[in-house]
Amino acid sequence: MSDLYGDVIKGGLKLKGPKLTTVSDGKIRKKKKKDKKEKSADRKESSSSAPKAEDRSSSRPSTPVVVATKTAAEIAFEEAQRKRQRERIAKMAAKSHKEKVDEFNKYLESLSEHHDIPKVGPG
Repeated sequence: MSDLYGDVIKGGLKLKGPKLTTVSDGKIRKKKKKDKKEKSADRKESSSSAPKAEDRSSSRPSTPVVVATKTAAEIAFEEAQRKRQRERIAKMAAKSHKEKVDEFNKYLESLSEHHDIPKVGPG
């Protein structure tokens, strides 16, 4: 019966924190972090192997790179966008700031009074 529950980790459920590992003697231990020396050794090994890969690739004949061109529909779409943008800019530049303000004031005057801000407070 005790064999069934031999692999159970007792205690509260811990969602955060380091991962735990079980060792052959049955004890639970935290994973150890690599030392700085080991990390630097790993970096040196990986950097020394990288130039070898570059030498191999340079000895092979390079394949021609295909540049994707735009389709006729894409070109037409972009041209239509540019045309619309030019029209929008011309429309905005046609009126001066004073004309825009006058037009907006006329619009506000034409609205019914229920859009006005009600008076708040005494008086």
